[in-house]
Amino acid sequence: MDAAGNRSCKLLLFFFAAIIPALQGHIGEYDEYWKQRELEAKENTEQAYNPNPEEVTQHVNHLVSRSLMRLNSTRRHLRARKKGGPCDPTSPIDQCWRCDRNWEKNRQRLADCAIGFARGTIGGKYGRIYVVTDPSDDDLLNPKPGTLRHAVIQKEPLWIIFARAMIIRLKEELIMSGDKTIDARGANVHVAYGAGITIQYVRNVIIHGLHIHHIVPGNGGMIRDSVNHYGFRTKSDGDGISLFGATNVWLDHLSMYKCRDGLIDAIQGSTAITISNCHFTHHDQVMLFGANDNHKMDEKMQITLAFNHFGKGLVQRMPRCRWGFIHVVNNDYTHWLMYAIGGSSHPTVISQGNRYIARRHVASKEVTKRDYAPPEVWKTWNWRSEGDLMVNGAFFSQSGDPKASSKFKGDTKVSAKPAYKVDLLTKDSGTLICIRGRAC
Repeated sequence: MDAAGNRSCKLLLFFFAAIIPALQGHIGEYDEYWKQRELEAKENTEQAYNPNPEEVTQHVNHLVSRSLMRLNSTRRHLRARKKGGPCDPTSPIDQCWRCDRNWEKNRQRLADCAIGFARGTIGGKYGRIYVVTDPSDDDLLNPKPGTLRHAVIQKEPLWIIFARAMIIRLKEELIMSGDKTIDARGANVHVAYGAGITIQYVRNVIIHGLHIHHIVPGNGGMIRDSVNHYGFRTKSDGDGISLFGATNVWLDHLSMYKCRDGLIDAIQGSTAITISNCHFTHHDQVMLFGANDNHKMDEKMQITLAFNHFGKGLVQRMPRCRWGFIHVVNNDYTHWLMYAIGGSSHPTVISQGNRYIARRHVASKEVTKRDYAPPEVWKTWNWRSEGDLMVNGAFFSQSGDPKASSKFKGDTKVSAKPAYKVDLLTKDSGTLICIRGRAC
């Protein structure tokens, strides 16, 4: 073989060495355990998929409308008082639990509050409370009791809380088992300066109230992923949170920034996901929903983005989606450098009641970006904007059926609230300061 042939072979080997870990989610040894997990995950995807996504969008819109009517009533009552007054959270999720002064004793009430495609996700509601007391992550094969890694690999449902403020620097990716809630209310908890969180081939996970930032790729190696299994992992990407074949996942009130790869990625048939009340800043590629145009399993991906603030220092992918159905409702986009919402492989994007504030630069005005398809192809994709507020010359290039959005707005009396309400709905995005004995 000549020198050119050798170079070609080396390039092919490098290509496959790079792509195989991604296709297998950084599982170095795809043994019977992981094969079984993958089969179960595919069944979970089929069960979680909603063939009528408009029912979900209508339900979200109804809850938003009801929450704002309640808020208006509360504010009238407040004006009648000289001082004090009732708790007044703005989003329907927060109204479900935040006014309870005994939230610390009633933590698992949060599990009744998910909306959107993750509605019904309860995490570890029916499990015991597990208190993380130790921020260390020294042993990847035999995690120390009291550490976050020890908590998330347990078989049974758990509601995981934290004894105090802490910074958890993960040596390698934290691989979660299903039926878990990570609840950082009442403690200032950062997962930072190490690897990120992986939710792979499992279902029923809630993550609430974490700061996740400065995540870097892990080196891989032998890592325990459950109490009865460990195996070799290849190098992780540096995502803040990675969903791989995961279903029924709710991410709420997170503050995320400066991760090496994405802040949140959802790929390989992940579905029934809601990302809500989060604050995202200082990052390039924010969210990736669907990793490959050839991964047709992502047709059943369904994700709700609601009441999030996409803030300072963001560049693109808020989200970048393939296949699937994405409901983007009442989010505040106050900064993007390239574009806000992008995609390929004909995803459906329904944008309702969002505020898009463009930068002054003329090249940063368009909200949307389609890849790998000419206009005559992408013009058939259903990307619809309804009740969105465009500021500083921002514009959303719509495509598909002009009547498509009417299918998703629900009862004419209740719809996604106009975008001028967005600053109110997102004012408490990101992590909350919750104090024992007070409404959160």
